[in-house]
Order: sequence, then C-alpha cells, then structure tokens
Amino acid sequence: MSTATDRRSQFFALYLVRFAGRFGYSTLIVLLPYYVNRLHASGLTTGLFYSGFTAAQFLAVVPLAWAGDRYDKRVVLGGCLAVGAVVYALFTQVVSPATLVGIRALQGIVVVGIGLLTLAFVGELASKETRANVIGKSNAARFAAAIAGSLTAGVVYQHSGFALVFWPLVALYVVTFLAVVFVLEPDETTIRGIPFTGLAFNRRIRTLSVFRAQYSVAVTLVRTWVPLFAGVVAARGGLEMVPIAVTLVITAEKLANLVLQPTIGSLSDRYGRALFVFVGGGTYGIVALAVPFTPAVGTALGLPDAIPAVGYVSAAFVPLLVLNALLGVTEAFREPASMALFADEGSDDDESGVAASFGIRDLVWRPGSLLAPVVGGWLMSSVGMAWVFYLGGVVAVTGSLSFLFALVRAHGRGALTEW
Repeated sequence: MSTATDRRSQFFALYLVRFAGRFGYSTLIVLLPYYVNRLHASGLTTGLFYSGFTAAQFLAVVPLAWAGDRYDKRVVLGGCLAVGAVVYALFTQVVSPATLVGIRALQGIVVVGIGLLTLAFVGELASKETRANVIGKSNAARFAAAIAGSLTAGVVYQHSGFALVFWPLVALYVVTFLAVVFVLEPDETTIRGIPFTGLAFNRRIRTLSVFRAQYSVAVTLVRTWVPLFAGVVAARGGLEMVPIAVTLVITAEKLANLVLQPTIGSLSDRYGRALFVFVGGGTYGIVALAVPFTPAVGTALGLPDAIPAVGYVSAAFVPLLVLNALLGVTEAFREPASMALFADEGSDDDESGVAASFGIRDLVWRPGSLLAPVVGGWLMSSVGMAWVFYLGGVVAVTGSLSFLFALVRAHGRGALTEW
C-alpha cells in the first residue's frame, strides 16, 4: 500500500510524463506551418501531415490500452518514452512531405501511448471524489508543456532553424524515462481478458460517445487550423504572421487551460460533470465560428499589423489571441469533466480497466480526428480556410445538443447535474 508521500511522488512523476508528451506535440504544432512552406506541400498533403499522425494513433490505441491493463503500465509507458526519444531525433532528418508523414505517424503512437497510460495511472491513484481535480492538475502540466514547447519552438526556429529545436526534446524524454523507472511503483492491477467488451455496452460511455464522436471533428479542425491560419503564407489563405506571433496565439489557449482546469475540474466534481461537458462543448463551437472574422475585427479597431522588433503580425493578431484564449476557457470546462467520467466507468467494475476506458474514449475520438484534417485540407484548397472554422463550430454545437438530447432521453432530466 502506497503512503501519501509515495502517492504524491508518483503523481509528480506522472505530471512530468504528461509535460514531456505535450512538449513534443506542441513543438510540432508550431513548426508544421513552416514545414508546409518549406516543403511546398499541397492542401491535401497538409491534411495528411495530421491524418497520418491520427491514423497511427487509431491503430495503436487498442494494443496499448490492452497492454496497460493486462501488464505493468510502468513498463509500457517507459517503452513509449524510449521510442519518443528516437522519434524526435528523426525529425531533424525531414527532407520531403513523405518523410514528414512517416515520422509524424511514429510520433502519433508515442503521444497516444503517453497520454493513455498516464491518464490511466492518474485515474487509478485518485479517489472518485477528487478525480476531475487531479486530472485537471495532470492536464495543467500538459498545458504548461504546451506553452513551453510553443515558446521554445517559435524562438529557437526563428533564430536557428529546425534541427536545434529537437535535441532538448530528446534530452527531456531521457530524463522522463528515468523518472518513470525510479519513481513510479510497479502496477499491480491486472485485468485479464478483453475489458473493452464490457465497456462497449456501458450506457454512460455510449451517451458520452454521442457527443465525443462529433466533437472530435470540431476540435481537430479548429485546433489544427488556428496555427495554420496564423502562420501559413497569405497566398494560401493564412495571415503569414512571424513564428513568435503564432506561438503567442497558441500559448493563449494553453495558458487559459493551465490556469483554469484544476479549479473548474474541482467544480465539476461538485456540481455535475455532464453539465460542464455540455456547456464547454457548445461554447467552443460558438467561439470557433468567430475566428475567420478576426482580420475584419482587427481592421475595424485600427489595430497595427506589425510590432517593432517582432515583425508582421497582422491586424488580426489581438482578436485571434483573445478568441484562442476563450477556446481554452471552454476546454477547461469540458476536458477534466469528460476524462473523470470515463475514469469512473473504468474503475467501478472489476472486469474493466481504466486504460481500456480511456482507450474507448480515444477510439471514439479517432474517426472524426482522422477524417477532419483531410476535409479541412480540401476546404482550404477549394473554398477557403474560413470554411474550416465554420464547419468546426457548427459540429461542436450540434454535438453538444445531441449529447443533451441523448442524456435526457436515456438517463432523465436530472442527469445533467447528477453525473
């Protein structure tokens, strides 16, 4: 039995793992617009940079979740970190769009493994009464990494190019691997058989999936195309801001999440997690619909399109910064509440596992997140980048309304605050 001190140390180690996983992911989010420019990638190929990443995650979820529940999660997590160190070294060797798609696919396996297994660990260590709060803290570490990764990528790339961005990442993964080996205790929970089977028929998970399957399209489109909208050349429909401006726009969302998720997660523990999922998802869609109007808003307000010693940022910079921060606020409502609901279902049944529960959560997300970049790339090339945000916003709103309808129909009017 772990003491309170041991458990706290394990939480800190897991927060470090979450930090490392997100640091690498966020670095690539900032750099991908400049890979697009450098490699002269078409709109469809740009979509494949994201779809290849998501397809690899889709294929990896089930085996990684099964291995996490069946064997020692610590060993599986350590393996993901070791592979991650190699993958980020390989990003220095990108010479063509095909190379980038392949390495991004490997990165997808690493990212999904780290996210899935750390959430399973955190969900098992936390009590049910504090689960959303603890998951919010874990996510706060992830968003701290997103900010650090974005800033590092923006500043280092602007002065030194691609290669020097990735070697600190390799070192971070090595340090995190050592923390997993020497701090985390062996995982003694073992789920035999295939825990996905029982969870697939779980009524609450089916209800949550009504929302999540649609919402994945919205978030993938909006989260992917905000940095592209900011950084891609104007001839391709973007604003062509300098890298540090793109970094600041991305950081605004992460900072809002970092500050708010633990507190709002705790509120959802007290007042009803389903309510927070519904409010966060619907509001996300409304904010996303406003993103294409940021250039017009900036011009109407007479905002400058350049900052001394920084460079061109477009008159849309401040409005886009504010809207992306609001997107972070809405996600702080939804994400810890949603994760806690899935963890509850995986931990309440002896024949189920938390890793499998999060695996189902991930699987429900994958079809939409796999299709969305391809659709977004087609919209970008055929009718303009603004339509990516229109589609994303509408799907987020319809997903939230569908969730409310399914929730009330299957579980009664009180379920919105009882869950």
